[in-house]
Amino acid sequence: MKLKLFLLISFFFFAKPTAEEAVFWGQNGHRATGKIAENHLKRRAKKKIDKLLNGQSLAFVSTYADEIKSDRAFSKYYSWHYVNMNLDESYADTAKNPKGDIVTGINKCIEVLKDKTSSNEDKSFHLKMLVHFVGDLHQPMHIGQREDKGGNTIQVQWFGQGTNLHAVWDTKMIENWNMSYLELADSAKDLSKKQIEAIEAGSIVDWVDEIHEVTKEVYKSAKVGENLRYKYSYDHFGTVRNQLQRGGIRLAKILNDIFG
Repeated sequence: MKLKLFLLISFFFFAKPTAEEAVFWGQNGHRATGKIAENHLKRRAKKKIDKLLNGQSLAFVSTYADEIKSDRAFSKYYSWHYVNMNLDESYADTAKNPKGDIVTGINKCIEVLKDKTSSNEDKSFHLKMLVHFVGDLHQPMHIGQREDKGGNTIQVQWFGQGTNLHAVWDTKMIENWNMSYLELADSAKDLSKKQIEAIEAGSIVDWVDEIHEVTKEVYKSAKVGENLRYKYSYDHFGTVRNQLQRGGIRLAKILNDIFG
């Protein structure tokens, strides 16, 4: 009886995604976006960023904002990882979180990095946060509905294992592809200068509204309880890769504007 109870507890412990696992691009996703951004940095920006990060790469620091979540001293930044929006809303029309949201977070990071009076310590911290937040912005379920916590409460299966729609887009499809972050970055699409300029165009709010259109399609893509398998990945992993690349290009644009 004790053995059965142990096995049952173990199943729920290991099979159920935790809240921490279900609220961000997986590590490979963030690192791929950081690496793609590095490939689009101007030389001057690279030198300044390298100095601020003591030689650490954008890929390496891209997960920092999630790593500090376990420290309550940083709890005020939690809501900066996402924004809740109804599917029929634009960012301008949505009720704003008094604690701030992902737009607040990105803008605050830019403000600190541009401020000549900011200490190097503050700049380094906010640079790490910025890398992460721009990555999060491009995960469509970070612009999801409040009532289902951006798909976190929409229960589905991934190859027969219980999970939720948010986690499928954060990590499951990326993990199933079995590529390193370097492989994900190196296999990004070859884009023309005009295509890159088109991705860079617009404001952060424009990007939110653009990505929210992808969010709407994600909500349509699966039913509660559905067992998502190879066909789902075949249909949607291209979107994941596009979002990782767009996030990297836009992160580089922001950093080049600040440091270039």
